[in-house]
Amino acid sequence: MRPRRRRRTLLRRALRGLAFLAVALWSLFPIAFVIHASFRPPATIFAVPPQYLVRPTVQNYVELARLWPEFFGSLANSLIVTLGATALTVAASALAGWVYARRRGRLLTASAFFMVLVRMFPPIVITLPLFPAVNAAGLSDTHLVLVLLYAAFFVSLGTWIMKAFVDQVPREFEEAAEVDGASLGQMLRHVILPLAIPGMIAAAVFVFVFAWNEFLFAFVFTTTRARTAPLIISEMLGSVTGVDWGPVFAAATIQLVPVLLFVALLQRHLVAGLTAGGVKG
Repeated sequence: MRPRRRRRTLLRRALRGLAFLAVALWSLFPIAFVIHASFRPPATIFAVPPQYLVRPTVQNYVELARLWPEFFGSLANSLIVTLGATALTVAASALAGWVYARRRGRLLTASAFFMVLVRMFPPIVITLPLFPAVNAAGLSDTHLVLVLLYAAFFVSLGTWIMKAFVDQVPREFEEAAEVDGASLGQMLRHVILPLAIPGMIAAAVFVFVFAWNEFLFAFVFTTTRARTAPLIISEMLGSVTGVDWGPVFAAATIQLVPVLLFVALLQRHLVAGLTAGGVKG
């Protein structure tokens, strides 16, 4: 029986490895293709048969700077909006997560269900009614409106991540801080938040990726001053003179690199955020 059981174990491991490899190839191939195509001569990008062994060139990046100089300004807009939305969401989620973890009440329960319900709506359903209100408030085509919208859209997920982390912090730590005379603000700042930093980082990763790549809100609520990088790339794809794929892939690569670096640096905390609450410390 042991050899048969061992063969079954090896077969399961082999199938699991093949499944992981298939998922990795499915996810990584488009990214690798975009990055590789950005360093290829435009004539070889969609050549038939495919030509992969070509001499790398930075021609596409030079053409991007020449034809679409506004792209680099839009990257600055994306950075401002993304950092603002990430900071606001993490701050609000950290405080809300503590409240939901430590307090009980019908109003809190109702608000929790409301957050989940709103998060399930398609963004376009929320966008259209907000458009006249944003215009009336004078927030159209500003960084602030995108920061507020992105934070509002992702604060629910951030709150549940933070609640899971706060649930793992023993209440005795808070009680000891209260006995020592700490105020609520001091207890949160010196006890809860330092222990929940992995959750804050995990929430920040989700918000950063969403805000950096978001298109719909930016398309509806910005026109010139606050346009983000995805809008410029969409304009490149819709050019009336035809799509120049070399600069498009160069722009996509530049726009992709910050997210890849950010997630790679913080992936350990991201996994911790996804699994928070599964095991009690």
